[in-house]
Amino acid sequence: MPTSTVDLATARGYVNSARYRSLDELCGGDPQMQDLIARGKRLIDKNIPILILGETGTGKEYLSRALHAYSARRAANWVAVNCASIPESLAESELFGYCKGAFSGALPGGMKGKVQQADGGTLFLDEIGDMPFALQTRLLRVLSEREVIPLGAAHPVSVDVHLICATHQDLKTLVAQGRFREDLYYRIAGGVLRLPSLRTRADKRELIMQMIADEMPGQPVDERIIAPPALQRMLAYPWPGNLRQMHAVVRYCCAVMNGDRIEVADLPEELMESLATPAPASHHFVGLNTVSASNSVSNIRSIVPQAGVADILPREPGGSLGDERTRVIDALVGSRWNISAASRQLGMCRASLYRKLRQLDIPHVRDQAMPPYLASYAA
Repeated sequence: MPTSTVDLATARGYVNSARYRSLDELCGGDPQMQDLIARGKRLIDKNIPILILGETGTGKEYLSRALHAYSARRAANWVAVNCASIPESLAESELFGYCKGAFSGALPGGMKGKVQQADGGTLFLDEIGDMPFALQTRLLRVLSEREVIPLGAAHPVSVDVHLICATHQDLKTLVAQGRFREDLYYRIAGGVLRLPSLRTRADKRELIMQMIADEMPGQPVDERIIAPPALQRMLAYPWPGNLRQMHAVVRYCCAVMNGDRIEVADLPEELMESLATPAPASHHFVGLNTVSASNSVSNIRSIVPQAGVADILPREPGGSLGDERTRVIDALVGSRWNISAASRQLGMCRASLYRKLRQLDIPHVRDQAMPPYLASYAA
């Protein structure tokens, strides 16, 4: 392959055109990612197989695509194969191809396999830990001999590919269990890049803002686009699904936001439930469950401040805004402020109920130790 100087601007444009990001853009402000990207840049054109490790959703495919776009092979194909999604019966023909008449149902002219399609470029084997054991033997031969024999072919075909593999599994454990070939492991793990989980990254704020900007192309985006309480909840969330989950959450928030910024009420249910904590215990705090059943609803109805809300707020047909507030408060008190139970009783989703609380100026009891409408009652 040619060893000409890589044009980073070209690489960046290539990646973005496919909705991927360049290595420099993936780097972000996290020290772990900066070290990883720096090592990836040094490895990519050394003809060393790269193994990307990381939890599901950490961006292994994005990193593979960006490494290819940075490399001297960027003008050739980047071919991805998900080893976990190919039926075992079709895996061999999918990877190595077949000749005309190789088997019943074969295409009349045969088919080039993924390895041949990646000739001159990069072959990305995702979820390599799920590759059938028998197929691992054939892959090892391809990597050793740099040639592939399509099904039904009499002679091998030379190939030149740079191999990048990825998995969320511990391959050393699979080797110890006899589920992954040890010689193949050492063949593919020439350079190991371990992606950090999102919960350990220091640039979550930057990632959130970038994802919001991606969802609002052409619009200026700064931190005013998201309310501080909503941003803090997103920063505190552990993100078990990593970048994939964060992207899904940001897309949801941008879709349901009712106004010019994302509020707490716009966050999806999993974030609200994960971060729900009881109000701090205090000798002077009077919680809802300390109010007697005979007077709790009537007292709270009378002391919740009236909000200046637009008349377009959805409510029962023929009902007034006061009726709407009463109905919401009744449901909240009756469910001991359980948002899920109250939203079911009111016939709306949790996000809609949180939005309703904001519109009606009814603070949630967990948002402050002494909600305004309980303070006067406690006194």
